[in-house]
Amino acid sequence: ALPIWRMNESKAWEVDTCRGHYNNVSCVLFHPRQDLILSNSEDKSIRVWDMSKRTAVNTFRREHDRFWMMAAHPTLNLFAAGHDSGLIVFKLEKERPAYTSYQSKLFYLKDRYLRVYEMGTSRDVAVMQIKKNGSSYRPPVTQMSYNFAEHAVLLTTNTGSAETSAYELYAIPKDVDASNPEAVEPRRSSGIAAVWVARNRFAVLDKTHQLIIKNLKNEITKKVQAPACDMIFYAGTGSLLLRDSDYVTLFDVQQKRSLNKVKMSKCKRAIWSADMSAVALLGKHYVMICNRKLDVLCSIHENVSLKSAAWDDSGVLVYNTSNHIKYALTNGDRGIIRTLDVPIYMAQVKGNNVYCVDRECKTRVLTVDSTEFKFKLALVNRKYDEVLHMVRNAKLVGQSIIAYLQKKGYPEVALHFVKDERTRFALAMECGNIEVGLESARALDDKSCWEKLSEMALAQGNHQVVEMAYQRTKNFSRLSFLYLITGNTERLKKMVKIAEIRKDMCSHFHNALFVGDIRERIKILRASGQTSLAYLTAVTHDLEPEAEE
Repeated sequence: ALPIWRMNESKAWEVDTCRGHYNNVSCVLFHPRQDLILSNSEDKSIRVWDMSKRTAVNTFRREHDRFWMMAAHPTLNLFAAGHDSGLIVFKLEKERPAYTSYQSKLFYLKDRYLRVYEMGTSRDVAVMQIKKNGSSYRPPVTQMSYNFAEHAVLLTTNTGSAETSAYELYAIPKDVDASNPEAVEPRRSSGIAAVWVARNRFAVLDKTHQLIIKNLKNEITKKVQAPACDMIFYAGTGSLLLRDSDYVTLFDVQQKRSLNKVKMSKCKRAIWSADMSAVALLGKHYVMICNRKLDVLCSIHENVSLKSAAWDDSGVLVYNTSNHIKYALTNGDRGIIRTLDVPIYMAQVKGNNVYCVDRECKTRVLTVDSTEFKFKLALVNRKYDEVLHMVRNAKLVGQSIIAYLQKKGYPEVALHFVKDERTRFALAMECGNIEVGLESARALDDKSCWEKLSEMALAQGNHQVVEMAYQRTKNFSRLSFLYLITGNTERLKKMVKIAEIRKDMCSHFHNALFVGDIRERIKILRASGQTSLAYLTAVTHDLEPEAEE
């Protein structure tokens, strides 16, 4: 038992007792920010008590260890408890705020009020007060679903137990006094999850995991035979996503049949794009992007747990971990947009602004640079006008962009970003841009570059660049052959003289052969001591004076 005492300056007296432990209570502490008491015991459990109701609201157990001591973090939602074999650090409840968005409005809960934040004007007002339900402690709302047609909202509190989980249906008042919002009486029922499926219908997963459809009066209109599931998500009018331990199933409520399913364990959230053409399924470490029919487009793994996601107007998924905002294209390309100081939960992404809520239930607007993912999206969609505009105006210079363009087969685009001549030369060779390659080769004046340029130019039939490359590398044999196949006899005659000056007998003979200068060939053979060959050459070509010599 856990006696609760009141005291003044002169005396103390017992006012109530919290009963539930069945062995010695080792340690007790008051929650620093809520009306809760935490106690641990030798019965291998930690219990959380509601101070106003004097009832247990949660219990944590270990199989083989007795608890002895406990401490609360002064500022964070963290507690530590020591047991026989060590120490555990835990949270009492999730710190994710309850929120949802529709068009330019962000609905969220803060201090027992439903508030609306208008993204265009930054106007933030309380529109409704949430009922206390007879207790100072209220378990956090884990799911919010808004119905714009009826201006109503479903708030689900999933405690982790089917017996204690419940939802509330609120009709938001049309005339709002922002200074003193009225407390609306909700329609309340037990249920693990509740989401809208039509203008005046919503689906509930009850405590027996039966799928039922209710109207705005919270009355059952029909029960639906659906595959076994432990959570439901919105999937458009008349459809639901059903989650079990291994799969997510797209279910048509009207036809009462499964349309498709995808293998994904422990899916936590489903985020649909504005036009409902794509959905992002979020797990603890996985993002799976699917189309409207739930066919998988790509999947992404993160080492840090995922917090939230939202779709950009252009169809790019923007998601975040506890310390980064990232993006993902439907083809699997992804990257980091910016770092985060504190965890956030995204509602919408509009242009370069991310509208979100933090753990303190404060709305935030974070500025991000969307240039990189819009550039990649334009490339994927082959919108080359946009690509060219960004190349000229955006500051996208970086090795990652260059590597991406090379990898995806766009080296000609990468050329616009690169200043380093060696990298420019490599990209020019990859995309066959002879002009840029020639500029870089001149700047570098490296033999290997000229050789590569000559090969590329030869393949393209650009014999002027080939000639220049051979001249720079002093590749006289190939230069002579180039003049031969292009019929440039004037240059070939010059090559004969050059070979003679260089005293390269072999090259001299070859050039004389290419030019067809018989007397020069006889002269070369005589000079090299090949008199027999010189004689035969002269006789063959009826050159009697040369033969007699």
